[in-house]
Amino acid sequence: MVELKTDTSIDAMYEAGQVVGRALTAVRDAADVGVSLLELDEVARDVLRAAGASSPFLGYRPSFAPTPFPAVVCASVNDAIVHGIPTAYRLRDGDLVSIDCGAELGGWVGDSAISFTVGTPRPADVRLIETAERALAAGIEAAVVGNRIGDIAHAIGTVCREAGYGIPEDFGGHGIGRRMHEDPAVPNEGRPGRGLPLRHGMALAIEPMVLAGGGDGYHAAPDGWTLKTNDGSRAAHAEHTVAITEAGPRVLTERQ
Repeated sequence: MVELKTDTSIDAMYEAGQVVGRALTAVRDAADVGVSLLELDEVARDVLRAAGASSPFLGYRPSFAPTPFPAVVCASVNDAIVHGIPTAYRLRDGDLVSIDCGAELGGWVGDSAISFTVGTPRPADVRLIETAERALAAGIEAAVVGNRIGDIAHAIGTVCREAGYGIPEDFGGHGIGRRMHEDPAVPNEGRPGRGLPLRHGMALAIEPMVLAGGGDGYHAAPDGWTLKTNDGSRAAHAEHTVAITEAGPRVLTERQ
């Protein structure tokens, strides 16, 4: 069931989203050659702690997971697409890093993700990240009252496919509100004019994931959480929590 949020609830979600935005900015600023993924997770923990927020990621255990998630961010490097567990791995020059973070504040949740390079960027990685961000922007632009879920999915998929990239099957965005994952599912590829109508008060986490190799296949790493590309190519991930309003889409996790 899809819960329509009141304008007051959307304002509260914005406050949670701002914590997420600050955490992602702090992590990106701290990421450098030699910094470990665990250290980046601690940076995000500090931001959440200072805001009086908790993490919807920490301890989360969906049906597919062998263990509860042990961190407050997902840190996915190079061929890891999403759900990477922060480890003692120290970043190297040229790494492509995707960080996904959530925050719960006042009973409401925000969820967002960014991708960036460390040290000397590879031109191919820059293009991949820019495409993920363009796909996210296209999805947000389509998130208007009167459109349908399929319009968001089509907008995202068109940007990714036209750039020659793959899209992982069965993974995409989702509804969000009092819980991190709510109805409806928001695919990253689909047909326009299909699916659930978009209404004022819906809140969605829109999150394109793009695979540089052009294929859509992925597999789970031995940790049971991290998803990796089948061909070893690099991946990028971009995400915002967005409210559907009569005035247009409102990004709740914007970053400074």
